[in-house]
Parts: sequence; structure tokens; C-alpha cells
Amino acid sequence: MRFKVLVWLLLFGLSFVAAKGQENRISFEQFELDNGLKVILHQDKSTPIVAVAVMYHVGSKNEDPQRTGFAHFFEHLLFEGSENIERGQFDKYIQNAGGTLNAYTTADNTCYFEILPSNQLELGMWLESERMLHAKVDQKGVETQREVVKEEMRMRYDNRPYGSFQREILKRMYHKYPYQWPTIGSMDHLDAASEADYVKFYREFYVPNNAVMVIAGDFEPQQAKEWVYKYFKGIPKQEKPIYRPDVVEPPLGGEVRDTVYDRIQLPGIFEAYRTPGIGQKDFYAVSMLTRLLSAGESSRLQKALVDEKQLAIQVGNVAYEREGPSFALAYAIANAGVDDKTLEEAIYEEIAKVQQEGITEEEFQKLRNQIESEFISDNATMFGIANSLATYAVLYGDANLINTEIDNYMKVTREDIQKAAQQYFTPENRVVLYYLPKPSQP
Repeated sequence: MRFKVLVWLLLFGLSFVAAKGQENRISFEQFELDNGLKVILHQDKSTPIVAVAVMYHVGSKNEDPQRTGFAHFFEHLLFEGSENIERGQFDKYIQNAGGTLNAYTTADNTCYFEILPSNQLELGMWLESERMLHAKVDQKGVETQREVVKEEMRMRYDNRPYGSFQREILKRMYHKYPYQWPTIGSMDHLDAASEADYVKFYREFYVPNNAVMVIAGDFEPQQAKEWVYKYFKGIPKQEKPIYRPDVVEPPLGGEVRDTVYDRIQLPGIFEAYRTPGIGQKDFYAVSMLTRLLSAGESSRLQKALVDEKQLAIQVGNVAYEREGPSFALAYAIANAGVDDKTLEEAIYEEIAKVQQEGITEEEFQKLRNQIESEFISDNATMFGIANSLATYAVLYGDANLINTEIDNYMKVTREDIQKAAQQYFTPENRVVLYYLPKPSQP
């Protein structure tokens, strides 16, 4: 009885905190320059810092299939410098001002950001305008960053156990839509590319009418607007249509199974299920289903495969959130002596339980509380708010989803989650990879 009371108090407490968080809506204003640059301002004077985020609507899906890896490569290359910033000095400007900076790339977008003392906002805006207009895209920078990316490829993919799973899944999951390769792309493609290829990519995608800039934190809106016009108004827009994939990915057409031999000691099972893209109704139910299966120590896969049956040492289930056709990945790394077929059957047994029996009310409320808590934590920092505003503006076309997107999750019912499992997590809609140890070499 005491345990049930504690659980109830925990769930109630999280719901109360989340409800209070929803009352604190994120206020912002937005405007657009004549060159197409969209600007979003969120003022918050609670701490003397400001975040500047510029998100470009370009990711690996915008690449030439014979020149993959460009979007991720530019994430590195555009820290080289510009016509007015000496090579290697971009980072130092921010560090000397007491700030931090970084960037990330996905299949759909690329984001650059700085977090600065509030009196250094103009510096961040100048740097981002230099990145957009005057970046150094030349052979010296290309050669330098190619070696950086190659080392990243070796560390994260080539020399990491099971590190190739994403590449192996993607090329079997997609046949037409340009999600067929991971964001890091191909080193052979990067090596084969000329300086002209890199310059073309920069001029095509790193333009104001393909970007959203968000400023969040301690600043005066009128001053920020003056700097926006000062540094960005004169940057020319891209007059040609910006490339967006306009293809329809056909159904998978039946289960795809294969075996990958890797430098590993324990077998692994990777199951990927084709799912709807972001913003679609069923996306939210699928997202909640993946949390049910693997989010936390009390998730179904963790309890069944790791704790109770001791078939696996690690399990997981991730919903890949993409503009186009997405997928959800379930995986498990076998315990010593466990047969790979037994492991696969155990994974699907847990999925089948959801399909046949649905989920309990307690599980459902826990999922809702997890999601509410995530929304609060995502917007707990100035960069978190800036990133959310930019993401919703670029990928969803509506920055105000920072305040309303949670409603789409709260509309999901227990029955919706069960239906999502029945519709999408089926054998004919999946790619299954067995990862097995490489045979001994003579």
C-alpha cells in the first residue's frame, strides 16, 4: 500500500509541475527581412546571458547521392573563418568573450549557436552574418576538416562495436527518399569532391531565405532588431528554388532480413519499423510507444529482457523524428550464451503484448508525465528555448508549437498507442539485422 501511495504522489507531483510549466508560455515575436531571413526574438532577463541560434533548412537529405556527407561536413567547415575572420579564430572570439558555441546536423537541418554574456550579443550576430555571407570555403579548409571528419568516422562508426548499424539500416529501409545514408555520409564522396562542389553547396543552401535566426535571453528587442538589419539585411537571397526532396517513398513491401558480421563479442538484434514523419497524427502515438518499450529502468524491454529473463545486457527503442518517412528502432545486445533467434523473439513478444493487450492506465499516465517533464526541461535554458523555436519554425513551419505541441501528445489515447503498435510494428514493415561476431581468421 505504501508503495502505491508513493507512486501516486510521484505521478501527481510530476503532473502538477508540468501543469505549472504549461502556464509559463514562451512569449516571442517574429519578423522577416526582405531577403527572406526569418527572425524570432524571445526576451528573458532572468539571467544575464543570451543565446543566438541560426538554423538552416538543409540536412543530409538535401545532398547529391554522389556527394553525401556535405551537410555534416559544413557543420565543421564553417568554423574555419571568413573574409573578415582569420582562419581558426572563430572559436576564439566567443571564448574570449566568455561564451560557448557549437553546432549540429541532422537529416533535415543544420544549426549553429552561441551562448554569450548579454553584453556580447552583437558579437554573436556579426559572427553568424560572416558565416552566412563570407565563410571561407576553400581547399585549405576543406583538407583540414576532411581529416577531422575522417577521424570522427573512425571513432563513431568504423571502430565502434555495432557502429555501422545506422548505415546498414538506412540503405535497406529507404529505396527512393534521400534518407538512404547517415548524416556523416561517405568519405569517398568527400575525397572526390572539388572545391567548386563545396562552394556550390554553400551558395545554394547557406542563404538567408533558407534560415531562421533566434535570439533568446537578456537583450533589448529594439537594439537587437537594429543589429539584425545592420548585419543581415544586405545578404542576398537565393533566387533559384532551394532543393527539397519531392519523392514518395513506397511501402517497404515486406520484411527485409540480413546479417552483418562485425568485430564484436556478443550478438545484437536491430529491428527498424517504418513510421510516419513529424507532425503527422500517428507520429505522436509511435513516439509514446517507443518510450513505453524502452524509456527508463521500468520500461517493458528493460524489465523483460534484461531484469527478468536476463537475455540481454542492453536494450533500447528510439523514434527517429524526421520530416519525411521516419522509423522506430528497437535493439538488444545479447547476454553471454543467448541465442540471437531467442533474443529476437523476446523483443517481438513485448511488442505483441502491446498489440494484443494494450497498456495499463498506470503506464499511460507515466508516459504523459515523462513527456510533460521533457517539454519543461527542453525549455529550461536559453539555448533550449532558442533551439525549440528554431526547430518548430524550420521543420514544422510554426514557431508557436513551442507552446502547443505538447497538446498533440496529450490527445493520444491508450487505444491510439495500441493501434500504432498494430499498424506499424509488424513484420512486413520492418528491417531486421543480426549483428554477429566475425568468424575467426586463419
